[in-house]
Amino acid sequence: MILLQLFFSFIEVGLFSVGGGYAAIPLIQSQIVDRHGLMTLQEFTDLITIAEMTPGPISINSATFVGIRLAGILGAVICTLGCILPSFFICLLLAYFYYKYRQLNGVQKVLSALRPAVVALIASAGTSILLLGLFGEEGIAVSNFRLVEFGLFLGGIYLLRRYHFNAIQIIFGTGVIGSFVYAVL
Repeated sequence: MILLQLFFSFIEVGLFSVGGGYAAIPLIQSQIVDRHGLMTLQEFTDLITIAEMTPGPISINSATFVGIRLAGILGAVICTLGCILPSFFICLLLAYFYYKYRQLNGVQKVLSALRPAVVALIASAGTSILLLGLFGEEGIAVSNFRLVEFGLFLGGIYLLRRYHFNAIQIIFGTGVIGSFVYAVL
């Protein structure tokens, strides 16, 4: 039963995650954490963190990790297929129509109108993860503020913007520094 539930949940994610992998994160969270209660927000965020560090598209990695966590190898295959199949068929259909009608002004206007919605979805996912990282599941309160995570966040942003470090370097560097700091504390 859980395999069928996971398959249809990820079919829905695959159908409605316009804008790429980061836009899929709030949809996956809605299905797995909020609607079905199959994971806690902390577990989900941990899986998203691992999916981000793993090579490949984050939505596919997230689907695979959620599936393996909830139903083993078969769950990983079911969730990954559920996430991929809608996009595959939609891309085939859209590619046909795009190449046939790409010169039309209306097509360009529709694509321009979708951009703000995609930005909003990505901002929503980023804000959720940022707030969870800085305050935990207990909620936003000064007593829950995590100073070490905030310092790592600011340091990562600074290194990305000022010195153009690679995101992988930032991820591994903050992981090493965070591990060291928590080992000492």
